[in-house]
Amino acid sequence: MKSDCRKAVIVAAGRGRRLGGKTDEVPKCMVRVGGRPILHWQLRALAAAGIDQVTIVRGYLGQRIDAGEIPVRFVENPDWESNNILASLMYAASELAGGFYFSYCDIVYAPAAVARLAAASRQPGAEASLVVDRGWATTYAGRSLHPVSEAELALVESGGGPSRIRQVGKQAVAAAQAAGEFIGLAHFSESGAAKLARIWRDALAGPGLDAPFGRAKTLRQAYLTDALNAMIASGDNLAPVFIDGGWREIDTEQDLAAAERAVAEWAG
Repeated sequence: MKSDCRKAVIVAAGRGRRLGGKTDEVPKCMVRVGGRPILHWQLRALAAAGIDQVTIVRGYLGQRIDAGEIPVRFVENPDWESNNILASLMYAASELAGGFYFSYCDIVYAPAAVARLAAASRQPGAEASLVVDRGWATTYAGRSLHPVSEAELALVESGGGPSRIRQVGKQAVAAAQAAGEFIGLAHFSESGAAKLARIWRDALAGPGLDAPFGRAKTLRQAYLTDALNAMIASGDNLAPVFIDGGWREIDTEQDLAAAERAVAEWAG
């Protein structure tokens, strides 16, 4: 479905314990890399693509999130200690209607990645578009504290027609079969956002928060990728938007050091 969406939701409720003392006094999205908080890198890249209606789902030390000069709206996740990304996103369910961009809070990406996603979102056919890094393997060299088993790898089918994602998530796709890694940046069309919300409502009303969902032990602990795979299983078209680097995940102190080097290469 064609879209000129200007809305984004950033899920930034977790603490990020593997960053050690870096998150003792600020939430993960406010950890600084390359001289500015992770969140500011994200807002800068989104704004460059005309995305200026940003909602941030906050939890741990949420009052200390500072968006700088860019206006944002906050939604609270009071259960951030016991839930995961999907449940956290759904605290902002009222913001999803009409389509939206989505971002994890612990990634930095060049504006070019958002620009490519925005261009793809204007093309018809996909319920959701996911940014997938084809150069993912190089970022795991020497990354002992965040092994490949934690990568949200994507299996992509491209048999003559437009490419479609067939599976995505941690330990859901063998490394040898992966077309790349889903970086945590995506766009949902109007119909895709509605289907995502419906999958959540049906699971919540049916088995409930403490029942298994996808590969997660419980719906409460589900990742976004569990819902993405449910969309794929129901026949929805999820399209890859390929990039080759130009981003970094920051989950550990080891990652933070690598991100400092990376942003120096592509940040203006």
